[in-house]
Amino acid sequence: MNNYDLNLILNPNLSSDQVATEKEYIENAVKASGAELVGLDEAGSRRLAYSVSKDREGYFLFYTIRSASNPEKEIAATLRLRDNVRRVLIVRDRPEWKTKKA
Repeated sequence: MNNYDLNLILNPNLSSDQVATEKEYIENAVKASGAELVGLDEAGSRRLAYSVSKDREGYFLFYTIRSASNPEKEIAATLRLRDNVRRVLIVRDRPEWKTKKA
């Protein structure tokens, strides 16, 4: 089983109910692909370095997922169809990234 980081930027103008709906849809999409959710880090609304779909801010969600297969294409393709999802990035988590250099 490999760990992956699923990073999402959502529309910054969403209400708390709409954010909860999007999070539920994301969790269902991850489970439908055969992966399991390990953790969620919700960073909230942040300013972007450049505008995305004419928005200067975005609502950030960072998921940690575990999957035996490569879930990148299936999950990303499903989530990019949502109107409120601005960006999707799935990266395989590698243990050597977490070590500190002496």
